[in-house]
Amino acid sequence: MVKKFDFLVIGTGIAGMSFALKVAHKGSVALVCKTTLEDANTNFAQGGIASVTNMLTDDFEKHIEDTMIAGDHISDPAAVEKVVREAPEQIRQLIEWGVNFDKNESGEFDLHREGGHSEHRILHHADSTGAEIQRALIEAVRNHPNITVLEHHFAIEILTQHHLGINVTRQTPDIECYGAYVLDLKTNRVDTFLSKVTLMATGGCGAVSQTTTNPLVATGDGIAMVYRAKGIVEDMEFGTRAVKGKELKVQKFVRCFEQKADYMGDTFGEEMLDGLNSRLQMHGVFMEDSSKRKNTK
Repeated sequence: MVKKFDFLVIGTGIAGMSFALKVAHKGSVALVCKTTLEDANTNFAQGGIASVTNMLTDDFEKHIEDTMIAGDHISDPAAVEKVVREAPEQIRQLIEWGVNFDKNESGEFDLHREGGHSEHRILHHADSTGAEIQRALIEAVRNHPNITVLEHHFAIEILTQHHLGINVTRQTPDIECYGAYVLDLKTNRVDTFLSKVTLMATGGCGAVSQTTTNPLVATGDGIAMVYRAKGIVEDMEFGTRAVKGKELKVQKFVRCFEQKADYMGDTFGEEMLDGLNSRLQMHGVFMEDSSKRKNTK
C-alpha cells in the first residue's frame, strides 16, 4: 500500500517529535516509531539542558567558549554558535509544548551547573529531565490533528533514484529522497511511504555494544539506511559510546559529582569543578586514580 504525507519523520525522540510539531502547520506528518513513543534515548536523559538563561551573570560568548573547550576545539564553531544562540528560543518552545522545568522559591528557573560549564545554565526537571520532555512532546504530537503517530512501524529502506532504476553511487550529486519502505510489525506488511520531506531522527547505535547505557532501541537503523542509500555518514567517532563494568560505575559517580560539586559547601568541590572543566577530563582523572589504587593493592 502506498501512503502519502507531506513530511515523513523516522524516529520519535526530542529531535523527531519537535520537528514534527514545528512543521505540522504546513502539512500532514507521519511519525514513525519502531516500538512505542516512550522508548527513546530522550526518555532516559537525566541531567538537563544547557541554555544561557540568567543574562546578569551569563552570556552567549561564555557558553560558546565553554563548549569549544569541552569539545577540545574540534567542534564546528559555526554549529556551536548556532546551537548556543538559538537555545533560549528552543527552551521557550519546549515550555510552550508543556515541558515543566524546576523553579526555585522566587519563581525563577533552578539553574544547575555541570562539568564543562562556567556558569549555572542547566535547566532541569528533578533528575529526569528527558522523561519530562518526552512526556510533554508525546502529549503534544498525539493531540495534533496533522500528525499521524505510527508505533510498531520499522523503517527499512530509504527511497531514492535507485528505486527508479537509476544507478546511484556515493559520488552521485543531488541524491533525492522520496520516502521510505516501512514495515508494520503487527501485520508484517511493508508499505511505501511517499513524502516531500523525509527526516531521519533515529538516534545512535549504543545498543550494538554488549553493555550500554543506551536503551535497546539504539541500534543505528537510520545510520545504516542512510549509508545504504549512498548518503554521507560523518563524525561517527563522536557518538555516545557504550560503557561497561567499573567504567560505568565511575561515570555514574562523575555524573553525580559534576551536578552537585558546587553545592557541596567546601573548597574541594568548587575547585574540582573549576579545575576539571569537562566531563571527559573528570572521567579520565577518576579512571586513572581508580587504576592506580587497584595496582597498589
